[in-house]
Amino acid sequence: MNANQYTPHALDRLARVGEGVMTVRQLREHGITGAVIAERCRPGGPWQEWLPQVYLLHEGPPSSEERVRAALLYAGRGPGTHGPAGGGREAMVTGLAALALYRFDCVPPLPGLPRIDVLVTRQRRLRDAGDVVLHRARDLPRPQDVGGLPCAPAARALADAVAQLDDTDTVRVLFTEAVRAGHCDASAVVRELAGAGLLDRLYVRGALDVLRAEGRTAAEQRLYTMTRCHQLPDPVWNVTLTLPGGPPLGAVDAYWPEHAVAVVIDARIEQEAAGAHATRQRERLEALGITLVYVTPAKLRDAMEQQAAVVRTALMASPDGSPAAYVVVTPR
Repeated sequence: MNANQYTPHALDRLARVGEGVMTVRQLREHGITGAVIAERCRPGGPWQEWLPQVYLLHEGPPSSEERVRAALLYAGRGPGTHGPAGGGREAMVTGLAALALYRFDCVPPLPGLPRIDVLVTRQRRLRDAGDVVLHRARDLPRPQDVGGLPCAPAARALADAVAQLDDTDTVRVLFTEAVRAGHCDASAVVRELAGAGLLDRLYVRGALDVLRAEGRTAAEQRLYTMTRCHQLPDPVWNVTLTLPGGPPLGAVDAYWPEHAVAVVIDARIEQEAAGAHATRQRERLEALGITLVYVTPAKLRDAMEQQAAVVRTALMASPDGSPAAYVVVTPR
């Protein structure tokens, strides 16, 4: 039998081993005519049209994975295949369905979700169908492979999920797990919320304090881990620097007094004035001979070794500079 020619019964066997969803285009490429498709999808027949031009090659409801694959095929991209319209256009799971695939504990598993949200480009001329809800974007993010299924990055999927909610407590729980479980950084979440125009919604603003707190906690833990795992000298943690008898110079997350090197976690998530504040703090400290190193939560997570090298370089270079001014170090 030609590799591109299947009998309906051969496709039934494929369905039994997990290949149970196909588009009309795929079926025709396998030699299945429209008449055969219609016959097998008759009432009581072995196949069913689950979504427009997307067929379930068995009786009964689809599995959770088949639901997602059918949604992707309908939207224009099935993993390793062409969509109904051809051309392999980009599409990815987003919203609560993606969070379920990321295994958020606070999100019901896929069988408990009434809909599958799919992110597509604005050019896709499709309507919502069945349990598929489409979200359109001018520029799609790079999808993440989750169990062989393309999903929007966690921060984007979270923003799309939040857009469908109206309850602060629920949003707070989602934000907490997203950051605490390491799915994404607080700053990435806020960028996606801002891009979706969600920051002004009261139920979102009421939950932003959770992002601040969880983002800082996660970043601090990574900073501790970086110092320990990359064998940096022990600093003093979470202190405020002050000139004797003068005003505070600012809080720092780690400070090496003998090297006059300070580290600050740049964990801004929405403060427009944060950049100006950071610049003023750096200028004040460097004028006193103190080297200030800024690290971001994302770099601590994704490039910890590189960040450790930056701090180590600053520590090693400290003897080459002019003696630093004496500052008072107090816990904050």
